Amino acid sequence: MSLIRNGNIVDDAWIRLDDETPAPEGVRAIVSLTRWREDRQALMSALAGIGVRLRSNETAEDIADDLDIIEVVALDFPSFTDGRHYSTARILRERYRFLGEIRAVGDVLRDQYAFMTRCGFDAFELPRADEKAWLEAIAEIRTSYQPAADGRSPIFRLRAETPQDVWLAY
Repeated sequence: MSLIRNGNIVDDAWIRLDDETPAPEGVRAIVSLTRWREDRQALMSALAGIGVRLRSNETAEDIADDLDIIEVVALDFPSFTDGRHYSTARILRERYRFLGEIRAVGDVLRDQYAFMTRCGFDAFELPRADEKAWLEAIAEIRTSYQPAADGRSPIFRLRAETPQDVWLAY
């Protein structure tokens, strides 16, 4: 499985643990919210890093009190048409000021990349993806019209900060 983080293909240092598998010592693992709630202390003792996967019916509020411990929040998309986690990512970044990784997993399309990064996603698991096509999608959209969680300046601010003669060249 490929991982794109901050626009680059990278090796994934995290494993996924299901709810029954014992936590191996010293690894970085992503677990379900259920497992996190049930085995919190044991996981904190065994693992070198903790990530939590939220299903589409689980919210940022479910992990808000633990965001100082959690390094990765993996937001699971059961279908590319289920957009609830766009809001979850924005809430994590804007309300809770989460600085860790927000990872999109599941049925995510490259066409959604620009919108997802605007909401605060910075990593994408690509289970069935063509890495080259994803990298092309990343380069497609560079400007935006409104402020969002990614902190990029919208075009109207860029225009206000740039001398007018530069824009006339376009």
